[in-house]
Amino acid sequence: MRFFELKKLLLLLFYLISAFSLNASEGVHQSAEKIGDILGFPITNSMVTSWVVSLVLILIIRLTVGKAKLIPGKGQLVIESVIDSIRSIIEPIVGKRVFFASFWLLSGLFFFILINNLSGLLPGVGTIGTGYYDDDGHFHLNHYFIRPGNADLNMTLALALVANAVWAYIVLRHEKLGHIAHHVFGPKATKKDVGPFFIPLAILFLAVGLIEVVSIMFRPVSLTFRLFGNVFGGESLLHSMFELGNILGLHETVTKVMACFVPVPFYFMEVLIGFVQALVFMLLVAVYIGLFTNHEEGKDH
Repeated sequence: MRFFELKKLLLLLFYLISAFSLNASEGVHQSAEKIGDILGFPITNSMVTSWVVSLVLILIIRLTVGKAKLIPGKGQLVIESVIDSIRSIIEPIVGKRVFFASFWLLSGLFFFILINNLSGLLPGVGTIGTGYYDDDGHFHLNHYFIRPGNADLNMTLALALVANAVWAYIVLRHEKLGHIAHHVFGPKATKKDVGPFFIPLAILFLAVGLIEVVSIMFRPVSLTFRLFGNVFGGESLLHSMFELGNILGLHETVTKVMACFVPVPFYFMEVLIGFVQALVFMLLVAVYIGLFTNHEEGKDH
C-alpha cells in the first residue's frame, strides 16, 4: 500500500515539474513586471515575492519561538543557536562596541536575502503567469505572477542603499569626525617612524583617501550588481536546463523527462550560491562598519 502511495506521489511530482518546466521557455525577464497598482502605486511581481518572504520570516520566528522564556523551549533553542552562530561571525568584524547597534541590520540582511534567493527554487516562481500558444502548440509566458525578489535590480539596489545609509548612521554616531577623516586621509605612520618622509607620505595618503572616498561612493553599485548578477544568472541557468530538451529539438516526452532530472544538480548549486551570496552581502557590510569602528585593540595599546 505504501509502495502505491509513493508511486502516485512520484507521478504527481513528475507531472507538476513537467508542467512548470513547459512554462519556463522564455526564461527570466530582465526587469520586474507590473501586475497591478494600489492608489496609483505600481505593484510588481518581485514586490509580491518580497512581501511573502517578509511574512514568512515573521511567521517562522513567531511560531518557532512564541513568547520568549527564561528556560527556552526547543524552538527558542534553535533560533538562539542560529543567532549565536551569526554573532560569532559578526562580532569580531564590527567590534563589541557597535555589535548590538549593527546586529539587527546584518542579521536582517542575511535572512531576508537568503530566503529571497531560495524562493526562486520553489515550483511556480517565475513559471506561473499569462501567455499565449504559438502555431506549434508551445505555450509562451508574457507576464509572470511571481518573480524571485533578488532577480530584480530594483530590489538589490534598495538593499544596498539601505545598508549603506545605516552604515553611515552607525559610523557617524559612534565615531568622531576627526577619527573618520584621519582614517580616510591621514597617514598610517607617525613622523617619528618615518622621519623626513612624513610629508611625502602624508600627500600620498591624501591621494589614497580620495580614492577611498570614490570606492565608498561605489559600494552600493558593487553590492547591487554582485547580488543581482548571481541570482539572475542562476535563474536563467535553471530555466535553460528545464528547456534543454526543446533547445536540442528532442521529442516532447524526452523533454519532459529531462526537465525532471537535468536541473536537479543545478538546484543544489543554486542553494549553495544563495547561501554564499547572503553571507557575502552581510560580511561586506560588516567589514565596511568594522573598518571605522573596530579599533578597540589599538586603543588598548
